[in-house]
Amino acid sequence: MAPVPAFVLDDPTPPDPRRRWDSLDFAARGACYDNNAGVPDSAAQVAARNAASAAYRAAHPAGLDIPYAAGARTGFDLYPAAETGAPCLVFVHGGYWQRNARADFACFAEGLNAAGWSVAMPGYTLAPEASLTGIVAEIGAALDWLAAHGTARGIGGPIVLAGWSAGAQLAALHLGHPAVSAGLAISGVYDLAPIRETYLNEKLGLTDGEIETLSPPRLAVVPKPMTVAYGSRELPALVRDARNLHALRSAAHAPGILLPVPGADHFSILDEFRRPDGLLVRAAQDVLGGAR
Repeated sequence: MAPVPAFVLDDPTPPDPRRRWDSLDFAARGACYDNNAGVPDSAAQVAARNAASAAYRAAHPAGLDIPYAAGARTGFDLYPAAETGAPCLVFVHGGYWQRNARADFACFAEGLNAAGWSVAMPGYTLAPEASLTGIVAEIGAALDWLAAHGTARGIGGPIVLAGWSAGAQLAALHLGHPAVSAGLAISGVYDLAPIRETYLNEKLGLTDGEIETLSPPRLAVVPKPMTVAYGSRELPALVRDARNLHALRSAAHAPGILLPVPGADHFSILDEFRRPDGLLVRAAQDVLGGAR
């Protein structure tokens, strides 16, 4: 199996408009993070994803909706491999911490399941019902539950913690969890400070303390392997956040590559989980190999 490609230094990226942040009005600041507007066919991609996920859930009903805490959304969908000791990808969904559900992403278990891996998808309470501090705590509780009860559900192998979009920030924050062997952060937003000055903060209500303690680039680097991936057609803000996070980790000699996915936008990048030879499936396999 060929390894995933390394970062190419001349990878072209449009200028990040956040460099002129003080001159941007409220709408322009929000546009820096509006992936739905930034991808012309985003609505069609989301509809196709949701339909494929509904079909995958219907075909794999045994491990669905298993609670790890008492909240309405604090449950797991589990897709165990045939072998209990097989590696497991824990996938944390995105939606800027305020939309989507784990059920919408079931189809992205397909490639890893076909490759002999288990997949576990936790849900979490959305803002504004939960603060970001509360959401972060729920993901920690989900990992605690999986460590304690996963084997009884057929999931007992090493864990790669992955997340997409806002889920990538949650995954990066929990890389240090004792149950996690390695990480895969995809299309993430990692520095929360600009988010507070956009429409996204209307539901999040970020505090100074949350910006300092829940922004992965502002925290001590965890020396476990983590691949930082993004699509070559992402919004510039997300490309820069990915590059900056990887640069900070690299400067601290933490293992893990920067992985631009050619031709992928914020939504289509996850299609690389749909096939056993998909780029993100290979990335999960490779980053776990670096942890062993």
